[in-house]
Amino acid sequence: MASALSDTEIALAAVVTAIACRGRSVWLGLAVVAGIVAVRWLARLPANRRLVVLLASLAVLGSMRSGQAWAELAPSRLGAFDGYVRVVDDPQPYQAATRVIVEVEGERFELWARGRARQIRVRTWRGGQMVRMAGDRVRHRPDRVGWVAWQHVVGEFRIDWASDVLAGGPLDRASNRVRVAIERGASVLPPDDAALFRGLVVGDDRDQPRAMIERFRASGLSHLTAVSGQNVSFVLAAAGPLLISLRPWWRWAATLALVGWFVSLTRFEPSIVRAGAMAAISATAYATGRDRAPARVLCLAVTVLLFIDPLLVRSIGFWLSVGATGGVTVVGPWLVRQLAVLGRLATPLGITLGAQVGVAVPSVLVFGRLPLVSVPANLLAVPVAGFVMLYGLPAGIVAGAVPWLAQPLMFPARIGVRWVDSVSLVAERVNPTGAWQLVGWAGLVVGVGAIAAMNRSRHDCASAHR
Repeated sequence: MASALSDTEIALAAVVTAIACRGRSVWLGLAVVAGIVAVRWLARLPANRRLVVLLASLAVLGSMRSGQAWAELAPSRLGAFDGYVRVVDDPQPYQAATRVIVEVEGERFELWARGRARQIRVRTWRGGQMVRMAGDRVRHRPDRVGWVAWQHVVGEFRIDWASDVLAGGPLDRASNRVRVAIERGASVLPPDDAALFRGLVVGDDRDQPRAMIERFRASGLSHLTAVSGQNVSFVLAAAGPLLISLRPWWRWAATLALVGWFVSLTRFEPSIVRAGAMAAISATAYATGRDRAPARVLCLAVTVLLFIDPLLVRSIGFWLSVGATGGVTVVGPWLVRQLAVLGRLATPLGITLGAQVGVAVPSVLVFGRLPLVSVPANLLAVPVAGFVMLYGLPAGIVAGAVPWLAQPLMFPARIGVRWVDSVSLVAERVNPTGAWQLVGWAGLVVGVGAIAAMNRSRHDCASAHR
């Protein structure tokens, strides 16, 4: 069916699915259906029964899937537990505690470790490991449920003690070995640089100091430490010579396996899941001779992922990733054409501005800010961060496996990481605030409009002289 749908229809399907998944029952889906019919009638749109049926079906089915997902957040078992639990993700340190999600008898609970000794122990755990522990399973406070819903957490596990740790399944063991190798390779860097390096390469931001996290947010560069499509593209590019040598369907299978491995390595973060889904759809479209325009692939990925996991609609990381990708693939190319008079600067500036347009709404609604300095900061930091991502994964693995090569291998990565961090530091200091920020954005919009007008005027003059 996807091949018979236009880009606009696929985009509408993604939007309707996202709206339907925001609810917790079928009633929202029915309301969306009524809205679709009302808009079609009021606007007197031409009859398109196929589209109306498709959107209505997605609205109802999406809201039903969402209701089912919310129902599954009610814990089926509470009370005391003594046995092995599975560590779902790497522990996340906070100021006074360490948080880790554990899977107890098939249900996810968040565990908060407090006290220095207990936190030191918990921070040694890794995603996929099995830990013997005893404790109590309790319900979440009502105000906490919505915050952790996208992680499928059903309650809190209050730990009494923990003892034996088992390695976990084959894929978990393989992922952890790679992450350990990268950590070992990055250990030759200063601690802050090592933490940023791991964030750029595999999205591991556990050891980044609070000041670093804040300045990356203030400078609009925090997306660099959340692995996404750029990382997936670099991994596929690095494997390109091997993939190209394979027959088409073997290449398709190897591409999907490689993407799946990298998604597992980066702990199934929403942004990387979105990027992995897009890569899988694009590879499948290429293998079958279908259209694989980025915007079309993005909308298909959003629709498919929200049907698989409707609670993703609650993840701000997912929407920032979707928004940035939409801005880069839809708004960015249009801006590049409008800014063509700038020559080589047109492409990086247009793509950067497109990404900022894409993340504007979720950034302002959730974080209450859209830093003006993010435009020059991204222009200066993204190319170097891209080098670190491309070079850092193989270099970190080799440096971890061959310690005597670590210093020379990691030196280029150290220079790149220092540059990216320095850009964030300077950007945070010079970023205007308050009314000056609004004046700056207004000036930027006026400037882009003036350049676009100049570009159109030049194009018109060139056409007149032909």
